[in-house]
Amino acid sequence: MQEFDIVIIGGGPAGMAAAIAAREEGIEDILILEREEQLGGMLNQCIHNGFGLHTFKEELTGPEYAQKFADKINKLNIQYKLNTMVLELSRDKIVTAVNSEDGILEIKAKSIILSMGCRERPRGAITIPGSRCAGIYTAGTAQRFVNIEGYMPGKEVVILGSGDIGLVMARRMTLEGAKVKAVVEIRPYSSGLKRNIIQCLDDFNIPLKLNYAVIDIKGKERVEGVTIAQVDENKKPIKDREEFIECDTLLLAVGLLPENEVCRKAKVKLSDITGGPEVDESMQTNRDGIFACGNVLHIHELVDNVTVEGYNAGKNAASYVKGVRFDGEKVELLATEGVRYTVPNYINPKNIDQSIDVRFRVENVYRNSYISIYFDDIKECSIRKRILTPGEVETLKISKAMLEKHRNCKQITFKVEEE
Repeated sequence: MQEFDIVIIGGGPAGMAAAIAAREEGIEDILILEREEQLGGMLNQCIHNGFGLHTFKEELTGPEYAQKFADKINKLNIQYKLNTMVLELSRDKIVTAVNSEDGILEIKAKSIILSMGCRERPRGAITIPGSRCAGIYTAGTAQRFVNIEGYMPGKEVVILGSGDIGLVMARRMTLEGAKVKAVVEIRPYSSGLKRNIIQCLDDFNIPLKLNYAVIDIKGKERVEGVTIAQVDENKKPIKDREEFIECDTLLLAVGLLPENEVCRKAKVKLSDITGGPEVDESMQTNRDGIFACGNVLHIHELVDNVTVEGYNAGKNAASYVKGVRFDGEKVELLATEGVRYTVPNYINPKNIDQSIDVRFRVENVYRNSYISIYFDDIKECSIRKRILTPGEVETLKISKAMLEKHRNCKQITFKVEEE
C-alpha cells in the first residue's frame, strides 16, 4: 500500500489549486488522482473566454486557465496519476483506485481532499415523454463533441434549460452553423448569468421561452421535433398553450449534481439541498481530515470561486497534516426564508482570524430586498440588494467582531427580507 500525506481526488481547477496551496504550505508528499487523460477537468472543453478575471486579472479560455495551473503543478513537481478512476474511499482515508498501468491501487493518506466536480442530470432525471430516438444529448456531451472531438450533434437545435452551459452551447452551436430555434426554461427566470443571456442569446437573436417545458419528443430513428407548452404556477402544462418546433437535436441543460459517490462509504455527511458534503470554515467535512472544495461541494458559476475554495482546502489540509485539528464547538449556519443553502454549514469562531466568506444562493428572483443575518434571534446586519437571482452565488462576510459580540450564539440564520 502506497502512503501520502495528502491525496486529492480530482484534477480540475479545485484539485489543482488545493495541491498548489498544500505544497506552498510545505507539504511534499501530495498525489492527485484524475480520471481523464489530462489535468483541468471540464475547463478543457470550455473554449469560450471569460475565465480568470478575478484570479489572473485577465480574460482567458477554459483550457488557458487550466494550463496555468497545470504548469505550476509540474513546476512544483506535484505527483499526479491520469486515467485513474477512484473506486472507493474508506473512513480510514484509504483510497482504492484503478488504471491500466498500475491495475488496482490502494493508497493511504493522512488527509483527503475531495474535488471530483459535478455531473449533468440526464433525460431520465426529468422524465420527458416521447420516443427514445437519436439526437438527444446533455449540453456538456454536445460541448465535448463540438470542442474536442470535432463532431456536430445536429443542425436544428432546441435547448432545454437556461443554465450557463445551455446558454454557452446556444452560442457555440450557432457559431458552428446550426440553427438554435429556442432555449426553453420551465421557471420564470433564467438560471444562468446575466452576461451569458446577453452575449449568448440576445446577441444572436435566440429566443428564450420562460415558463415553458418540453412535453413530447417526436421521431422514430432521429428527433424530428419537440412539443413545448407554457406551464402554470405549479409547472403543469397549459393545454391550449402548446407549440411544435421542428428540430433534429435536443440538448438538455437541466442542472448539475455534485459527483460524490465515493463519499458514501466514508460516511461523509451530504447536504439534502446541494447534494455535496457539509463543511465547516476550514472546508473540512464531518470526517476528520477529509476536506472538500469546488463543484463537488456546491455548483459554482465562476471558476475563480472554485479556485479560492481549492486554495482554502489545500492550506487547511496541510495544517491538518502538521497536527492542527479543526475541532471545538461549532455554530450552525441556517438558510431560511428565500436563502437556499450556505457554504460553509458550520463555523468554529476560534478558527476565524478576521472574517469568513459565506457563499449562498437564493430560491427565487428578488428585487430591492435585503439579506439579513441573525445571530440566534438577534438581527446583526441587513444588506440591501438591488437584485438577487438563483443563477448567481452571493457572498457575505461574517467578521470576528460579530462572532465575539455573540459569543454564546448557537445558530446564524440567513434570510431574504423584502421592503
